[in-house]
Amino acid sequence: MATRSPLSRLDLNLLTSLDALLTERSVTRAALRLRLSQPSLSAALARLRTHYRDPLLVRRGNEYDLSPLALKLVDQVSATLDGARHIFEEQGEWDAEHATREFSVYMSDYALCTIAPIVSRIASIEAPGVRFRFLLQGSKIIDEAIELLRSVDALVLPHGLLADLEHADLWRDEWVVIADSENEAVLRGLTREDLAESPWVNTFQTRTASTPALRQLQYLGIEPHVEATVESFQALPLFVRGTARLGLLQRGLLSSLPSLQGLVAVEPPLKLAPLVNALWWHPVHRSDPAHAWMRAIFVRAGVARSAEIASEPR
Repeated sequence: MATRSPLSRLDLNLLTSLDALLTERSVTRAALRLRLSQPSLSAALARLRTHYRDPLLVRRGNEYDLSPLALKLVDQVSATLDGARHIFEEQGEWDAEHATREFSVYMSDYALCTIAPIVSRIASIEAPGVRFRFLLQGSKIIDEAIELLRSVDALVLPHGLLADLEHADLWRDEWVVIADSENEAVLRGLTREDLAESPWVNTFQTRTASTPALRQLQYLGIEPHVEATVESFQALPLFVRGTARLGLLQRGLLSSLPSLQGLVAVEPPLKLAPLVNALWWHPVHRSDPAHAWMRAIFVRAGVARSAEIASEPR
């Protein structure tokens, strides 16, 4: 049975070189990124090629492509470096005003347009040295959320997609139906039957997860006929305009959408439970004072977002 090499025998500094080489696909650009000499990066690449018994970077004309092995390593190397940064950023005490740290949070484009700017504004005032990396989630992330939370600080997701994890509720929103302004069903008054018979545009649908509102329709005995799945709430209206399709969007997103011309937003003809958005994190962060500060910032941003929604015209 193969045994693992002790960490003491591994040069972990090669991880940063490997990450730069896989990202830049160029020894020259990787050297500039790390502020090292080109011979140093060439030597690091030679050691990595010997270790993996693989070229990693394969010349194609004047450029380099990643080898099949290198393609597999890209995400692993990035996640490993992020994890290492988190380990060395942990602090027994937290002074937000003088701290330097980066928090990584996954969220949909809906959350990115609504809660993230508020979080960023609050943090910039209280902790000018703190950075936030807001990462866009996809359906795969929802399926792998528990494992993902080991390598990032948090996820912003509504209830109904995750359970049995530590979280803080942030703000509530409601669902509205998006349709073309010339949609005959909408012009005569949308009915429950129209929901069942109309084609739909959906977001974030996988074998194990779907938009909470779509799941509610299914619970009510309505199985929407989905013609297109778009992993973006902002892009959804573009796939509705000029068609007989329907879509579901959060009411709080409407004011920030530039693409609603020629569309209407109407109340669903049946009652859908409100959307409860929450911040989710791994229990390993429970006692980290820096993480507790970050969570508090999100909660305050959620309160501010709720106030914004309450003041918006219906």
